[in-house]
Amino acid sequence: MKAEPFSIHVPASTANLGPGFDSVGLALNRYLTVHVQPFAPRKTTFHGEELQAFNKDENNLIMQAAYFTAESFRKKLPPCQLDVVSTFPTSKGMGSSASAIVAGIELANILLELDLSKESKSLLASSLEEHPDNVIPAIFGGLTISFYNGQVVETVHVPDVAVEMIVAIPDGVLHTKQSRGSLPNLLPFSKAVEGSAISNVLVAALMKNDWKKAADMMNRDLFHEPFRSKWVPLYAELKEKAIELGAYGASISGSGPSIICFTPHQKAAGITEQLSVLFPQYHFETVFPDRRGVVVEKCLSAAL
Repeated sequence: MKAEPFSIHVPASTANLGPGFDSVGLALNRYLTVHVQPFAPRKTTFHGEELQAFNKDENNLIMQAAYFTAESFRKKLPPCQLDVVSTFPTSKGMGSSASAIVAGIELANILLELDLSKESKSLLASSLEEHPDNVIPAIFGGLTISFYNGQVVETVHVPDVAVEMIVAIPDGVLHTKQSRGSLPNLLPFSKAVEGSAISNVLVAALMKNDWKKAADMMNRDLFHEPFRSKWVPLYAELKEKAIELGAYGASISGSGPSIICFTPHQKAAGITEQLSVLFPQYHFETVFPDRRGVVVEKCLSAAL
């Protein structure tokens, strides 16, 4: 079993990209980092104001995923000390739960020397998250288009993505359960066919790095944005202004309430500066695609 200290870095992600609902995801260069001291007294400490609430929960999502992985291979997880930090917020539509799940799977993978493939990690992560759009880009990096039916996962991975992004983050949080509660149980067959066609064109445009066409498809989504947009403050206004300033377009990031804007090369910083003045209700960050996915590094000390 692994005995030396190490660190796990898991990227944030934005999911759906409009009509790619529960399937399409893109890794972002913001990270959940877990510093691990193997065979130390079992303890998880979350650092930073954003994560303080998790210190009250000994059965946190990272450890749940680690135990699930160990049990899946009929192994026992050894004790370890974890120190957790994050450069992106929770419950804002940036894949915080997915990153915790991926970190826990990687924790078990390293401690137990399971040598899991990305495909195996994807199946474990999807079975815990129940949909693959956030967890799989966190594993692979880049853009992923995935299918999961409860038994198998199929993924197309696009490692190189030619786009810059702006994340608009409001003060309020929106939990996935609440956001999903606004979705309909059924769509009429004709609407489902239309929505599927829109999603198909979105994916084809993404594969060609045609972000202008992709943004057009985002505006036509029928699966979730028409129902979730009510939870996202000033969504239509912010998106319209971002496009006016030079962005390709925007979509709700994951289940919200953050908004992700897609921009041409070297445009994001300037647009971010202008949007920050126009929409003080939001905190804006320029972000870029992460191309590596989850990464494990040796470290001299797991302590912060």
